[in-house]
Amino acid sequence: MEKKPFVTLEQLQEIEKTYPTPFHIYDEKGFMENARKVNEAFAWNKGFREYFAVKATPNPFIIQKLKEVGCGVDCSSETELMIAEKLGFHGDEIMYSSNETPEGEFRYCNALGGIINLDDITLIEDMEAECGIPETVCCRYNPGGVYEVCNGIMDNPGDAKYGMTPNQIVDAFKILKEKGVKHFGVHAFLASNTVTNDYYPMLARDIFKLAVDLKNECGVHIAFVNLSGGVGIPYTPEQEPNDIMAIGEGVRQVYEEILVPEGMDDVAIYTEMGRFMMGPYGALVTKAVHEKHIYKEYIGVDACAVNLMRPAMYNAYHHITVMGKEDAPANHEYDIVGSLCENNDKFCVDRRLPKIEKGDFIYIHDTGAHGFAMGYNYNGRLKSAELLLKEDGSVELIRRAETPEDYFATFDFSDIMK
Repeated sequence: MEKKPFVTLEQLQEIEKTYPTPFHIYDEKGFMENARKVNEAFAWNKGFREYFAVKATPNPFIIQKLKEVGCGVDCSSETELMIAEKLGFHGDEIMYSSNETPEGEFRYCNALGGIINLDDITLIEDMEAECGIPETVCCRYNPGGVYEVCNGIMDNPGDAKYGMTPNQIVDAFKILKEKGVKHFGVHAFLASNTVTNDYYPMLARDIFKLAVDLKNECGVHIAFVNLSGGVGIPYTPEQEPNDIMAIGEGVRQVYEEILVPEGMDDVAIYTEMGRFMMGPYGALVTKAVHEKHIYKEYIGVDACAVNLMRPAMYNAYHHITVMGKEDAPANHEYDIVGSLCENNDKFCVDRRLPKIEKGDFIYIHDTGAHGFAMGYNYNGRLKSAELLLKEDGSVELIRRAETPEDYFATFDFSDIMK
């Protein structure tokens, strides 16, 4: 699959006159169409809701747009709950999935009417102490071991810190029922960034079976199953993208096979597809500012791992387009690097690309989720602006670039930096 930028060189040259590189830019038309398609794929389930994972792209301008097409929010911290509150989310539009939960956050979620998704059986006591026992509670499940799809290992839940064991989730449901919970949810995240239409239906099969067992063994009402995330995107050009319509149909077939015969046709399906929703519809735009010729060929750019951490943290592949040279031969081999005092501050290693010259725009694909969001301030480098390419072709600033004043703001109790 050929990867094409959603902006042109001419557009970037015009944008740069107002917003200098580096910046993240998002394609409103692309992600809104994708959000509508997700809703269409699961329209067969009358209770369906996509809970957009705030952690993926924590920008209120984008989340507000997704709210327009019916998305809820999946929050995992106090500040993410604050974004939800400010944007007018309330009640079951909020899913709160935390782990090692700081004191006060259960209380905050409950005050907003949100659904608490408990990561561990011991958190029942903490939740009760903070906000009592809500009528609806969800529990996160971890089956342990490895998780395989089509004879291939997708991930290793047994090494993950999240969720309850099979025995623990049964005990948790019994305890919560005794304490007055009326409606239960089951949540599971067993594999990350899968690029196969088989993952979600196979996950659904396992969790639907669990839901039936919990209903029968504990005598509870299962109100919803949250299949969470894991539906990924093709970071490399060779990968075929997921077909969300086929995925939705696969889940429907399993629903009809397992839940309907058990009289559980009122179970709502929830998803948390932050990466699938936004990943392909964001890009980091940077410029070549330096070249270095030593044992390898290096191109230095004005972005760094502060702006996109995934390549440094996970050795993750992000496709790169040299704008204006899309049809030029890829006959040079480069490491494209940032300015941090860390040798892993590289956007690619030994990548075959067209000849790059100072001033060239470098377009780094698929940063719409877990891109800007994972930024930090090592070396005192500052996080970039975020821009929205609107459906009418105009560009809107949706987060300004950080300034040194922002970096030093936490010293405002003292005059040491004045």
